[in-house]
Amino acid sequence: MSDPGSPPPRPPENGVALLTVLLLVAVMAVIAATALDRLQLSTRLAANAGSVTQARAFALAAEQIATARIEDLVAADAAQTTLQGGWMGTPRELPIPGGTAVATVRDGGNCFNLNSLVKEDRSGAYISAPFALQQFVRLMETIGIGRDAAYVIATSAADWIDSDQAPIPGGAEDSYYQGLETPYRPPNHLMQSASELRAVNGVTPEYWQLLKPWVCALPVAELSPINVNTLLPDQAPLLAMLIPQGNLDLRAASAYLARRPEGGWGSLPNFWSAPFLKELDPRNEATTQTKLKTEWFTLDAMISLGNSEVRERALIDARQAPVRVLWRDWGEDA
Repeated sequence: MSDPGSPPPRPPENGVALLTVLLLVAVMAVIAATALDRLQLSTRLAANAGSVTQARAFALAAEQIATARIEDLVAADAAQTTLQGGWMGTPRELPIPGGTAVATVRDGGNCFNLNSLVKEDRSGAYISAPFALQQFVRLMETIGIGRDAAYVIATSAADWIDSDQAPIPGGAEDSYYQGLETPYRPPNHLMQSASELRAVNGVTPEYWQLLKPWVCALPVAELSPINVNTLLPDQAPLLAMLIPQGNLDLRAASAYLARRPEGGWGSLPNFWSAPFLKELDPRNEATTQTKLKTEWFTLDAMISLGNSEVRERALIDARQAPVRVLWRDWGEDA
């Protein structure tokens, strides 16, 4: 019999203790699972980073192989560069351990050089180049961009590069870009990449997709050195742009390029001797712009290693020996 003065007995605590233990086990399980997930993620990231680093190393090796072959190509004929040997646009698979590497070399001067929209004056400042402006407008017209829109794009691109702050009629300078919802400034210097054109007044995403295959940003304020020995039939718009004051028939130009002698034209007078070209009376700037030898090459490399893919595009300067890589770009737009 219990003592009337003693406190009542406590209820059993076994259930509370068990619940506490289960709760601790659950919390520890969650912490362990999170830590394991983070460890796996870190391991994957480290592995991917290692694969990307290794893939880039293979891309640089492909670059070295390409420059060596370009040197051989340039040295093989000091007078001209032709399509003989199938070097241009042909994907070459290079053996690498654990993956694939594909390298493609193309003529890097058969394009419209956006930096030709300006020229240097005696003081070293960049001023607009009217003939290049006409060429750019003509190129855009031939690929489906209306003349008014083409003129705005061409003049605005020249203003993007030239040294002054006075807009060309139809163009745009700082005052225009500073008034945008997200303001920015044009560099007033040579473009480093053709992709800069996307930021220029008048260039819509649709126009950029049309222009992307035709434009480049060579690191010189000079007209593109168009090699008529490597210009492909489907690049007839680049031939049409050389004669902006004329109306070159693209079908005739394409057919003419397709009939090119296997060993090249041999001389520029031979190329320009076609009656349909002579009738258009090309200006001296156009005839001197055409070349028989390639001065610039582009390299596109795709490296697949494990779950990683690396794309590289490089510009190779072959104006003098030894040839050298001027820049390289990595990523989806490369």
